[in-house]
Amino acid sequence: MADIAYEKHGAVRLITINRADKMNSLDFAANDELIDIWHEFDRDEQARVAVITGAGDKSFCAGADLKTYTLNFAQAAAPEFRAKYTNGPGFGGITRNLDIDKPILAAVNGFAISGGFELALACDMRFCSDNAEFALQDAKWGFHACDGGLIRLPQIVGMGHAMEIILSGERVNAEHAYRIGLVNRVYAPHELLTKTLEYAHMLATRAPLSHRFAKEVVRRSVGMHMGEALQWESRSFRDVAFTDDLKEGLASFKERRPADFKGR
Repeated sequence: MADIAYEKHGAVRLITINRADKMNSLDFAANDELIDIWHEFDRDEQARVAVITGAGDKSFCAGADLKTYTLNFAQAAAPEFRAKYTNGPGFGGITRNLDIDKPILAAVNGFAISGGFELALACDMRFCSDNAEFALQDAKWGFHACDGGLIRLPQIVGMGHAMEIILSGERVNAEHAYRIGLVNRVYAPHELLTKTLEYAHMLATRAPLSHRFAKEVVRRSVGMHMGEALQWESRSFRDVAFTDDLKEGLASFKERRPADFKGR
């Protein structure tokens, strides 16, 4: 059985970390498999939205499978390792150096710990079960997050909430996560995947070029001077104006019918 399952649901792709017996932690092989799947999703013109989740109902992803990570710091500094895992895609693929301008949703079913939390943070939205827990536990062991947690978390929840999570290493439950804006929706465990897929299918009916252009603007404008960011947004809007999707969207509005976007 593959460590990562990849299923097609119309224009939605469901990605499942299939290692429930290991709390859906990722060893090197599973991590590489997930990276390949992200590339496949990105290249697939029929795929418009991805949902990533974990098998079972206890864990979304508990981070790295430490029992198989036997590297010491000297090995981690080796050129071949750095080329693949530091200069290349980060943990879970999308946390670093793998930008996908299609919507990605995380269905967090249980624990999202350390690298697993960072994987969820790299998604555009997070839906979770009411038994979900989030944590960056690195401070308990003497290091800190290295796959986007220190960068994305303050952007999502604000500096104060982020520093509490980062510096304490303590877990945050679903209620608290929703209150601080870490997650978008909270559902009962048996509803989570169904509700997340329903939302993903709704997103898949929206204009895919609009999604791609908008995500690129949001991603690339982080850290820009305000004037430069506003100019980037305006240029992107003009590019969207020349697409067939915009023509279809305006026609559907005029004709009072659902739009049929082709991504052109």
